[in-house]
Amino acid sequence: MNRSHPPETTERAMLIDPFGRRIDYVRLSITDRCNLRCLYCMPERQRFLPRAQLLTLEEIARLGRCFSELGVTRVRVTGGEPLVRRNALWLFERLGELAGIRDLTLTTNATRLAPLAPALVRAGVRRVNISLDTLRPARFHHLTRGGRLDTTLAGIDAALAAGFQRVSLNSVILTGYNHDEVCDLVAFAIDRGIDIRFIEEMPLGVLAGRERAPRHCPSETIRNALERHHRLLPSTAHEGGPARYFLIAGTASRVGFISPHSHDFCAECNRVRVTTAGRLLLCLGQTHSVDLRRVLRAHPDDDQPVRRAIVAAMALKPRGHAFSLVEPPRILRHMNHSGG
Repeated sequence: MNRSHPPETTERAMLIDPFGRRIDYVRLSITDRCNLRCLYCMPERQRFLPRAQLLTLEEIARLGRCFSELGVTRVRVTGGEPLVRRNALWLFERLGELAGIRDLTLTTNATRLAPLAPALVRAGVRRVNISLDTLRPARFHHLTRGGRLDTTLAGIDAALAAGFQRVSLNSVILTGYNHDEVCDLVAFAIDRGIDIRFIEEMPLGVLAGRERAPRHCPSETIRNALERHHRLLPSTAHEGGPARYFLIAGTASRVGFISPHSHDFCAECNRVRVTTAGRLLLCLGQTHSVDLRRVLRAHPDDDQPVRRAIVAAMALKPRGHAFSLVEPPRILRHMNHSGG
């Protein structure tokens, strides 16, 4: 067994894609399951993957170690809803032990965060991003197809009390659904001294009866609405992701914009994703991928083939995505399958 054998020198220097971008950020999806059914994320009646097709938590921890040995310093755990995965805390503890990981982050809908928040902080989770698209209970129930707003708000309160280094909100804004709440959502964030990021919907998967173009809400539209009430100051802060941040004058909060349609961020892309089935996605908006599950299971006691597969995969990373609001989706996997 040579699982702990250090990576070869050439491997350490090779997490560079064909366009000279250094890849130091990986998003690990640990489940495609979720206890909500947000209408922009997945169909109401979703088929989830059989358990045998999923990576085990031990395999995910092993991948985290391999990526860290290849120079990755940022790991975000995603889903689905990652906290519905049984024994998820064990995985956070293993990832938190990796010396090379400087930023361990969780993306969650917060419905199961309240009882776990203190333990996640102890495990080494530094930041948590919480999905919150509306502050109206009936609208929340509609957008999530059955969710309860008070449960998510309790999770936000628990995160603030637990002492994460940063708590942020993620809001997907859709014209005709929640575009009239952007100022209310910012006020909510300001009241709690936290950041908020507005995300343009990404066209992943076919959602029957729901055209994306009519409900698209550009980041500039949101920014213009906010600037009628707040002074937004450009910020040089960068957290390694695709968001562009602005300081909200007179507050401790920032507002960020993730704009895959109106402000292409591909030139600065430094990230890859691993799905819960073990496919390494080189780009969220393209089909390029590599089956890491096969390599993991073919070499259960040797990490070197896994590291080599990751390094080789960098040659497949495309220049950028090909999202379109008017053409049928090119990417048929839904967001919960891709890793949020």
